[in-house]
Amino acid sequence: MTQPGTSVSAMRPIRETIPLDAARRLLLDTIVPLTRTESVSLAEASGRVLARSAVSPIDVPPFDRAAMDGYAVIAEDTFGAARSDPRILQRIGTVYTGEIASRPIARGECMEIATGAPMPDGADAVVMVEETEQADGERIRIMSPVYPRQHVGRRAADIATGQMILREGDLLNPSRVGALAAIGFADVEVFARPRVALLSTGNEIVGPGQPLGPGEIYDINRFTLSAVIREHGGLPIPLRTAADNLEDLAAAVDAAADADVLVFSGGSSVGERDLVLDVLRERGEVIFHGIAVKPGKPTAFGRIGGKPVLGMPGYPASCLSNGYILLVPLLRRIAQLPAYQPRVARLPLGRRIVSPTGRHQFYTVKVTENGAMPAFKGSGDITSMSQADGYIEIPTHTDIVEAGEIVEVKFF
Repeated sequence: MTQPGTSVSAMRPIRETIPLDAARRLLLDTIVPLTRTESVSLAEASGRVLARSAVSPIDVPPFDRAAMDGYAVIAEDTFGAARSDPRILQRIGTVYTGEIASRPIARGECMEIATGAPMPDGADAVVMVEETEQADGERIRIMSPVYPRQHVGRRAADIATGQMILREGDLLNPSRVGALAAIGFADVEVFARPRVALLSTGNEIVGPGQPLGPGEIYDINRFTLSAVIREHGGLPIPLRTAADNLEDLAAAVDAAADADVLVFSGGSSVGERDLVLDVLRERGEVIFHGIAVKPGKPTAFGRIGGKPVLGMPGYPASCLSNGYILLVPLLRRIAQLPAYQPRVARLPLGRRIVSPTGRHQFYTVKVTENGAMPAFKGSGDITSMSQADGYIEIPTHTDIVEAGEIVEVKFF
């Protein structure tokens, strides 16, 4: 019952929703990838996107080197060698890695050599130590022939001077970082990480570590979204929690001026106090509001001053689910990262699921010895996600998935 003297604010239901595929297209078509770059040390480069093609200034390896422990020789001196009829060569020294031979090798001579050591001038092959024996003094028996270039790693066999080894836009992984190290790069230019401003909204939201008052709950979404953002190439920037009024929300938008993306949590539902849409309309534009998915229907997307703004549901399971299906592709497009490909397994469904028709459902599951067991409890329950290993997708026009049916599980 309304008390005298109070005004009544009408609820604002979502009367129309758009299909998930349409929402994704609108979202990705709006995104402009970052061109801002920064220099990072090679030790911090894995997972970043190369902003400038890498051309080698050197040969790798920069010299001919032994591929085996043994003796550097002139191959012709070993022709015809056998255990019953070895060739005898005079050992004139030893060359280790990081050293240069003291003099060239002449006919009838050999030099002991370690794997990776530079080949002495004059030598063109290496006899493995297993195919040799000590004779007397410094003489070595060669019991197997070798041929020119045998057991020798050639100069520039891996990378030649002037060769492009990585291109702009390549995702750096451990092996690619290794290739940059091989050509002497200590730092590398990469595209900057998108700065994502995170704003939790609601008078009831309290940060963990503080005591809860009547009607208050701890902020979950700030932490789940921050983790998703870090895992997918972004830099989360948590803002101060905003109260349910236009002034606080507008101030938060101003505080996010330096961010590349703004993500609201909890202000895109249907109540009269959910004001993200009002801020979006006042400061920019609303591209869509409401998606035919479960969970996560009350999701909004728009722009303010060209900056993408995503209004996420306040319920933790809905918010995190949409973090995976909407925020991740948006973020990776901005960061110039390749599209995310989750690990997938085909498993029997452990228990029957009934799904509402008309909405594409993301249903969390836990993988057990009996297959994929349904784990979804409710949009407001974080354990719907935390006690699950991944999710299955139930198409819009499917209302029942029977136990035993093979489903495709996508892992978080």
